[in-house]
Amino acid sequence: MRWPQLLLAASALAAIQLWLRPLLPVDETRYLSVAWEMWWRGDLLVPYLNGEPYSHKPPLLFWMIHAAWALFGVSALPARLLMPLLGVLALWLSARLARRLWPAYADSVAAFTPWLLLGGLFWHNFFTLVQFDMLLVLAALLAWLGLLEAARRPWRGWIQVGVALGLGVLAKGPVIFLPVLPVALLVPWWLAAGTVRWRAWYAGLAGAVLLGAGIALAWAIPAGMSGGEAYRQAIFWGQSAGRVVNSFAHRSPWWTYLWLLPVMWLPWLLWPTLWKALRRLGAPAGRDSGVRFCLAVLVPALLLFSLVSGKQGKYLLPLFPVLAALLARALAGWVEGRERDGVRLRFAAALLALIGVMLLALPWWPGGPAWLAQVQAMWGPALLLWSWVLARLVLPLAAALRVTALAMLFATAVLYLGVLSLATAPFDLAPASQRIAQLQAQQRPVAWLGKYHGQFHFLGRLRQRIEPLRDAAALRRWLRAHPDGYLLVDEKRDPGTLPAAAWHWPYRGGRLILWPARELLRDPARLDALAGSA
Repeated sequence: MRWPQLLLAASALAAIQLWLRPLLPVDETRYLSVAWEMWWRGDLLVPYLNGEPYSHKPPLLFWMIHAAWALFGVSALPARLLMPLLGVLALWLSARLARRLWPAYADSVAAFTPWLLLGGLFWHNFFTLVQFDMLLVLAALLAWLGLLEAARRPWRGWIQVGVALGLGVLAKGPVIFLPVLPVALLVPWWLAAGTVRWRAWYAGLAGAVLLGAGIALAWAIPAGMSGGEAYRQAIFWGQSAGRVVNSFAHRSPWWTYLWLLPVMWLPWLLWPTLWKALRRLGAPAGRDSGVRFCLAVLVPALLLFSLVSGKQGKYLLPLFPVLAALLARALAGWVEGRERDGVRLRFAAALLALIGVMLLALPWWPGGPAWLAQVQAMWGPALLLWSWVLARLVLPLAAALRVTALAMLFATAVLYLGVLSLATAPFDLAPASQRIAQLQAQQRPVAWLGKYHGQFHFLGRLRQRIEPLRDAAALRRWLRAHPDGYLLVDEKRDPGTLPAAAWHWPYRGGRLILWPARELLRDPARLDALAGSA
């Protein structure tokens, strides 16, 4: 396993992403705002957002951000660097899982698995985002490794499973049970008979679940007592039940993941060698306990995730290490006896060529944003040149895997350098946040038209509330009560000529406008238009 090469590639891409991409609204800005509000309040129990208890997520990520701030000071960089570090740790644990599942192929599967993960376009474009899902990946990996350990050393294994479940609940709630419990319950199918006593196994599993629940409750009970009745109801029941039965957001049909998961596994989905390896795995897989373990994770979890009403691609991230390990096992079996056979990289070359052609066409894209005209012509030919080189390469399988992964990392780096670096202004809320901080320092109240997601609190280091105005009546009442205040509006339509006293910035395809309340009170027509959009 070439860990130095992998770590260097991951670090280089992470550096480019963190350098060129601002904190993205609304998720990244919201989570850092919650961490910031907990920090300045000195409250480690109850997450807060805009002065109210924030029940949507547990506190583990916020605690880790606090640890980074305690060491390096309060800024975005320590919190953002935490995410690629977690991603690299997930790569290492994934290699350990693959090695434990297939000792006979230990070196090959442990070498292939991290490159399959890192080379995936979804994984390496996600692993620097400030999100909860990578923590959930780590918790699932620790739980799976604990299950395998429990077959040999029960006490040690079950304690690890229990701790992993507890950390998973503290990371993202009870969703940790979806990828872990089914495979634990299906142990008679994937573990050889006589290896363990089933009654003892299920007793150990029950103990691990109780240990995990105890770890989670050690936070949830005092947090519920401190946060009040509404917060207590939300963390113990409302959020979990609501997201499973009737998701508040991201609702999609049950079959969404059937097409989304393959797309998330580009470029490997297009690799003919991988399909040959999977076909060769075929029937013998039914007698392979490692393959059965992977299927006992993937099939039930995918079904259960599909039954949950809210769906996003990132929700499937905990399944990626198991899927990568399974694909690594197929490749390791296929390469036996073919060590001298070469593998062509035409699939990767074709994908790079497609991206290169798109980059060449972007400056002339009809009806696109103005910044597309600034895309430099050199980026497309750079990808086309590498595509030409890849199309002619014939490499051993392990080298082909690494080169393909590096090609995908290079393509992503080119997209960041050549395209996304030009499109960051509509997502950079730092200037608006700093202006809001200045107004609040002058004791000027600020309101937001619509539902406020905490976009400005961390970036502006705000300690005062931004009042969300959810309807026309609330808007008019607030303006009359605060004529010296300011109203923030996410305006998607052209607002026409703006008065000199109104501040504005580009924002997500429209403009973010900071209206002085007096200006709106003097302009009934404009006020009526805003009230109509509330």
